Amino acid sequence: MARFARLTIDEYSPSAPTEVSTSKPFIRWVGGKTRLLPRLVPHIPAVIKDYYEPFLGGGAVFFACAPRVSGTSHLADLNEHLIAAWVSMRDHQAELRPMLDWYLANDSKEFYYSVRSTVPSMLLEKAARFLYLNGVSWNHLWRENSRTGAMNVPWGDRRFKRLDDEAMSNIGRLLERTEITVADFREALKGASEGDFVYLDPPYLPVFSRPDIEKEPTAKFNKYTAKTFELPDLVELADICAELSRKGVNWVMSNRDVEAVRDLFPNAEIFRFTAHRALAAQSRREVEAHKSPEAIIVGRPI
Repeated sequence: MARFARLTIDEYSPSAPTEVSTSKPFIRWVGGKTRLLPRLVPHIPAVIKDYYEPFLGGGAVFFACAPRVSGTSHLADLNEHLIAAWVSMRDHQAELRPMLDWYLANDSKEFYYSVRSTVPSMLLEKAARFLYLNGVSWNHLWRENSRTGAMNVPWGDRRFKRLDDEAMSNIGRLLERTEITVADFREALKGASEGDFVYLDPPYLPVFSRPDIEKEPTAKFNKYTAKTFELPDLVELADICAELSRKGVNWVMSNRDVEAVRDLFPNAEIFRFTAHRALAAQSRREVEAHKSPEAIIVGRPI
């Protein structure tokens, strides 16, 4: 039988957890879950064997829950530039620091567009470039051209800010027991087993302003790589979630609270609320609404 917990923002106030890291994400990511951690973390087990997060982004939930993980945290994303930054932060901080200092010294509007136009092939260079572009792009957005894969977000009219040494050191310690890979969610979740926990934050599907003609999406943030995340992907992810429950895995998903999403998870608990977005508009058709209907979908072993 379907179990939908139809709760409003005022009705939902779970107790706070005890084991939460104070480290913050080092990447600003559109759709990041830092502000929603008080709602998400209470649904996460207090003790986790291995942790899985296949739509990594800025990793706010990973950072919050890292102290609960006794085994390995398996972190993955399809964005190779993003993953280069994570791997470099774990393995190459001493080499990464002077590169970030160089970007700080040269930062300007003209420099931004010059950096954006060239794509390095080496891991460290790719990581430093990503951290710089992410730091100063419009609204910290990373968006890629579907034909060329080139990052195409305009300058954000802000100065580059690098992490201090203490923050980098703390992040490095949290990443010591991680496996970080460029991988599709289908591949990244194959190893999850009983006692593990999976957090899922797939790109939200566009909301169409005219449902009868699917031409004018009001949001396009399912496009942070050249390959977009579409409805068939979400359907397949829902099937994987059902299999995770059968394998004894706890999982939590963040998504948009719409009927199409709720219908895909008939055996999960769904907590519904409204989140306030502060995303400045360049185009009315390319941003989320300021009040966004959100859902936390909680799957438990069966």
